[in-house]
Formats: sequence, structure tokens, C-alpha cells
Amino acid sequence: MGQAPVVYGQSSRPPRGDYGRAGADYTCAQDVAAYTEQDHATYRRLYERQSALLPGLACRAFIDVLPRLGAKERIPRFDDINDSLCKATGWQIVAVPGLIPETAFFTLLADRKFPVTDWIRTPGELDYIAEPDVFHDLFGHVPLLFNPVIADYMQRYGQGGLKAEKLGHCEMLSRLYWYTIEFGLIREEQGLRAYGAGILSSGGELRYSVQSPVPRRLPLELKRTMRTRYKIDTYQQTYFVIDSFEQLFALTEPDFTPLYEELETLPEYGADSELLIAPARAAS
Repeated sequence: MGQAPVVYGQSSRPPRGDYGRAGADYTCAQDVAAYTEQDHATYRRLYERQSALLPGLACRAFIDVLPRLGAKERIPRFDDINDSLCKATGWQIVAVPGLIPETAFFTLLADRKFPVTDWIRTPGELDYIAEPDVFHDLFGHVPLLFNPVIADYMQRYGQGGLKAEKLGHCEMLSRLYWYTIEFGLIREEQGLRAYGAGILSSGGELRYSVQSPVPRRLPLELKRTMRTRYKIDTYQQTYFVIDSFEQLFALTEPDFTPLYEELETLPEYGADSELLIAPARAAS
């Protein structure tokens, strides 16, 4: 029992999760007893604030299933959510101490298990947090796992991730995850709406992503999306838009192996510009 902490990108602060509780697959028991009344109050405040912003900005599928997370007054028990989630789509959520390695992440998704960080941010981090916590993971990601199409897409992503790792193309695939599951937009009859967890759990980026004239909003196209770098410390300058979840599922159905081979010879797009950047690998 016990694993090494995981860090992605650059950070001056070590991960705060207790990785000593993690098993070989990086999962652990949800430490419900460790939550304080302040923790529950933080969750309640975040939930109330974010849910009030959803009308007109979040996709209808998300709004419709959000109540299935259960009561908003306290951090829910994962087992309670799993009772209904497993019946709906065969998924379950599992507790983790924080960020986990790509192999462990992909393996869990391929097995229809979604890792949820079990600690919550401090009151001073209501507007921004550098790494995902229980509110981001639960509120942002879990509701759409009740949607059969997204549920199947997430499992397919996990399976594709294990393959991409063997081929050395995790970075390309991570961009697709970033611009769909984390920061994706969908066009509905009523207009543009957000479905990405990073947007749905953010008080500022939700309105910015849908309504601001600043960022580019492009139709989701695999080659363009997987060639676009992203930033983790600012609002996105580029968003990719789908017309339906079924479209997203269909786009990712083919084998990506020839796509990876083509992409590694092509230049990349900067996260905040249309400028092309030389490819990381030269064509052989």
C-alpha cells in the first residue's frame, strides 16, 4: 500500500493528497470521516454558486442529470452515487488521493471506473485551484457519466489511451481529452453550451467560454484538435465545438494508429495563436 505522488506540468507546491493510502491501482477508500464541517460548507457553497450559473450556459444533458449526484449540502458518499450510476451506465466512481499516472488513469477508464479525488479545496481557493479536487471531479465529470453515449466514449478513451501509450502518442490523445471532456462546447438548438468538466466546474470560464468574443470556437476536427497545444493556468483561447455527443463518439471510432503517424509529421498550433509550430518529430 502506498504510491509516489504524481505531478503534471510545473508546480512549486507538492501534491497535497495522501498517496500513502493508495493501492497498486492508485485507488483508495474515500475518507469520509476526515471531512470537516468547513469542508462540507465549501462543497455546498461551490455547488450552489455553480449550479446557479448553469441555465443558458451548460448543455441540457448535464443540467438534466445533475440532481443524480444527490444532496448538495454535504460532500456525498461515493458509494451512494455508485448505486444509481452503475444501474444507469455500468460505471462507478473510485476514490484517489489526487492526480494519478496515465497508465493507471487509462486502465480505470477502460474498466468503466472514474477516479475522483476525495479531498476538497480550502475556502481561499473557491475561484481557482491548481489541481482537481472532489468538487471538480464530482460536479464537473460525474453527471455526464449517466449519459450512455459519453459513458461509452470515456471507456473508449481509456482503451485508446493504453494503446497510445504503447505507441508513444499520449500527448496527442491528451489534447483530445482536454478539448472535449475538460473544455468541450456543444451546439444545441438554443445556442452554444458547455459540456466540458473544466468549464462546468469553473465560475469564470463557464460564462467566458460560451459568451466572450475573445476566444476562437472551431468545429471539432481530429487533426486540428490533436495538433493544438493547451494551457493549464489560464482560460482557453481556443475551444472546439461538436453538434452532438453521437458525433463525438463517431469521430473517435476508427483506429488512431495511422492518424498518429500522420500527425507526428505535421506542425502544431499554439495554444493562444494560429501560428504553426514545428513538429516534435521529423518525418522519417
